[in-house]
Amino acid sequence: MSQGRPAAGCVPQRSVAAPGNQTPPQSPEDDDRRVRRREKNRVAAQRSRKKQTQKADKLHEEYECLEQENTVLRREIGKLTEELKYLSEALKEHEKMCPLLLCPMNFVPVPRPDPVAGCLPR
Repeated sequence: MSQGRPAAGCVPQRSVAAPGNQTPPQSPEDDDRRVRRREKNRVAAQRSRKKQTQKADKLHEEYECLEQENTVLRREIGKLTEELKYLSEALKEHEKMCPLLLCPMNFVPVPRPDPVAGCLPR
C-alpha cells in the first residue's frame, strides 16, 4: 500500500494532529458541511470520469470509421492502378499498329489556302 494514503475506495480517518499543530474540535455543522462537500466532489468526479469515457468512446468510433474508409480507399487505389497498367499496355499495343500513326502523311503539314488571298483580284 502507498505511504500515508488510504486504499482506493476507503474513506481516510482523521489523523491525530501533532502537538503544537492542533486544530479546534469540529462542530456537527462543520462535519455535515464536510460530508456534503465530499459527496458533491464524488458526484462531480463520477460525472467527469463518465464524460471522459464517452469522449474516448467517441474518438475510438471515429478511429474505426476512418480505418474502414482508409481500407476502402486503398482498395480503390489498387484497382485504379491495375486499370492504368492495363490501359497503358493497350495503348502501347495499339500504337504499334495504328494506321494514323504509321502513315507518314500525317506528319506532313498540309498547306491551307489563305483566306485573304482568295478575296484579292489576280
